[in-house]
Amino acid sequence: MKPRVVIVSPANARANNGNWHTAARWARFLSHDYAVKIVERWAGADPLPDAMVALHARRSAESIQQFRRLRPAGRLLLALTGTDVYRDIHDDDAARLSLALADRLVVLQPRALDELDAKSRIKASVVYQSASTLKPAVRSSRHFDIVQVGHLRHEKDPFTPITALRHLPADSRIRLTQIGNALDAHHADAVAVVTRDEPRLRWLGALSHAATRQRIKRAHLLVIASRMEGGANVIVEAITAGVPVLASDISGNIGMLGEHYPGLFPFGDAAACATMMRRAETDARFYDRLLRACGQCARHFVPEREASGIRSAVARVIAL
Repeated sequence: MKPRVVIVSPANARANNGNWHTAARWARFLSHDYAVKIVERWAGADPLPDAMVALHARRSAESIQQFRRLRPAGRLLLALTGTDVYRDIHDDDAARLSLALADRLVVLQPRALDELDAKSRIKASVVYQSASTLKPAVRSSRHFDIVQVGHLRHEKDPFTPITALRHLPADSRIRLTQIGNALDAHHADAVAVVTRDEPRLRWLGALSHAATRQRIKRAHLLVIASRMEGGANVIVEAITAGVPVLASDISGNIGMLGEHYPGLFPFGDAAACATMMRRAETDARFYDRLLRACGQCARHFVPEREASGIRSAVARVIAL
């Protein structure tokens, strides 16, 4: 009988976000060697699993504490999300307790290690996320298409690229497509108003994962303007589709793309974002630099590499 592994993911399939896709991918990678089940929370009603993989230190805190009460030592792996690394483990007691209770930690890019104390860093390993490679698509010659992917919320800062459209000259061919639902009334109302008044913006709402990947594949660029990221799935999905990235210069994006990546702009700076968008549209040599830099990053985002990393991490906690 295969050892049982439960993956706790507060984001479920309906959420259709990066954390859910990570949980689903890891379940596939682990299913050859383990009987894997994904749950939103684990309360101890089911048989005690041989190991727990918990995504999110704060939101999975109750599941982690319950598992540790029933299994006082070993078998607990915690994967840290962006809000964990860059907010919760610094000021939330439940998140800090999860960090202490975990036997091993996974972070999604190396810059996240800088946010951990010495005791936690010793327990941590880096597992880059991955995506299958897509063949290049035929792209529009009428428009220079840029896509922004993510549900509209504070952490994603979606309005920096949207506001950047106002800084573009009249002859720019740039068109920005926003994919993702608004998670609150403020973002819903704001993007509805901007969409009505800004002809270069299209808001498609939430799409399936497959449809989103096809939209990314047909774009000239992906832009990610977040204020915090643990290791953005959309960066991986763009690069493995041959689409270069423009990104805010936050730690999580630098950890994915590299300190000297040429497509970084200051967080929250719409004018700088617009300048970089325009340069990518009009300067072929700059666009090629972005493509080459993304090509160098692609070696990190191979499914076999991610699968090996998460299997190794689970095997280590099983052995405890």
